Amino acid sequence: MKLFGNAPRRGRARVFVRLATAAFISLSPLAAQAQETVKLNFWDMIWGPPEYIDSAKELVAQFNKENPGIQVEYRSVPWNNWYQTFVTAISSGTAPDLSTGAGYQAVQLYDQGAIRPIDDVIEELKADGELADFLPNTVDTLRYDDHYVALPWGIDIRVWFYRKDLLEQAGLKVPTTWEELRAAAKATTKDGRYGIVASGDTGGSHFLYSALLNNGGGLFTADRKLDLRNERNKEAFDALAGMVADGSVSPASTGYNSDDRRAAFNRGQAAFTLDGPGLIAQAGDQAANIGVVPPLAGMHGDKGTIFWVNNIMVYEQTKHPEETKTFLKWWSKNQLPLWTKGQSGQLPTRASIAANDYFKNDQARAFVLEQYVPIGKTTATHASGIFPALNDLEGEGAMQAFAQELWQGKPIDQVVDTAEARLKSILKE
Repeated sequence: MKLFGNAPRRGRARVFVRLATAAFISLSPLAAQAQETVKLNFWDMIWGPPEYIDSAKELVAQFNKENPGIQVEYRSVPWNNWYQTFVTAISSGTAPDLSTGAGYQAVQLYDQGAIRPIDDVIEELKADGELADFLPNTVDTLRYDDHYVALPWGIDIRVWFYRKDLLEQAGLKVPTTWEELRAAAKATTKDGRYGIVASGDTGGSHFLYSALLNNGGGLFTADRKLDLRNERNKEAFDALAGMVADGSVSPASTGYNSDDRRAAFNRGQAAFTLDGPGLIAQAGDQAANIGVVPPLAGMHGDKGTIFWVNNIMVYEQTKHPEETKTFLKWWSKNQLPLWTKGQSGQLPTRASIAANDYFKNDQARAFVLEQYVPIGKTTATHASGIFPALNDLEGEGAMQAFAQELWQGKPIDQVVDTAEARLKSILKE
């Protein structure tokens, strides 16, 4: 190919100078570094003890070493006022390139125009065969109006636990159905102990979600309309109310927060409670006395529980979408140390990570991964994917108030009436 052709001599000189200059720039290491090094800001929520932050920083340092053309700056974000932290950053034009977040953060911020869909990332993972590494019901859970709004990384799920010592003292077997749970809770309520300890905070509302999903119910119709009063939900609420009427639920539950609930259970003041998979690991010298109840069969044989797929999302404000995608995919594949070193309380969404000895050797977490995760459902059930209203439903306090009134023994129809009115107002129905 002719570079100069029949161009005039002066024109040839200008072309030569431009080519020479371009060649110098491309060959200069310093200039190349200045042109190619991209800086990304990664904000990560605190998903575990202090060791978690240390392990996350080490992972970022590893990525930076392996990818000198992309340098990621890590920032740990506390949960207090997390929503305001992100909204303020977005409105001021200082949002990160990507961040982790709770189950519905991505869809809420996406609805505000702040999150970049990652359909292209999903296609690339599918082409590479990596998409098959994600556990069922995790990737598609983060789909909203035909777009993937985030990539799953961690699972938070609710599981029934029991005190081995209290069941043994009562001569009881571990329950396998809701009917058996009610009978066991009643039988272990004596001598200042109760069958069940719950709480009146957000963790208390998880008892409601778990119960209705366990009975084949759901808070929404397929077209995302509130469906609190469907028959399966009513049966689940009646079952919980029946346990309260039996005197089997600790009356302190109404005023307890989740830490209070765990402490009471760990002290042996109740035979059963509902919590996350890390409960046993946090029980100290009582760990040996605690077991995981196998997934219970609901009134019609259904099995299910509430879970949230925590995620990692890309922000529209990023000036480096390709480099951000590179880090996103790397982080997703290499995050095992967040558990082995960082002691994260989540469960992994990748089968390859879940297969690690760290989880296989933890009997409780291995059991939850095998038995509970496959039946996990979101508060969106029976609608598909996720949608912004879920964040309002869980965050505005209506379901927490529902739990408090339920534990107080108020008439269940009255409790449902109050909750439905508040939820319709929140959801603007």
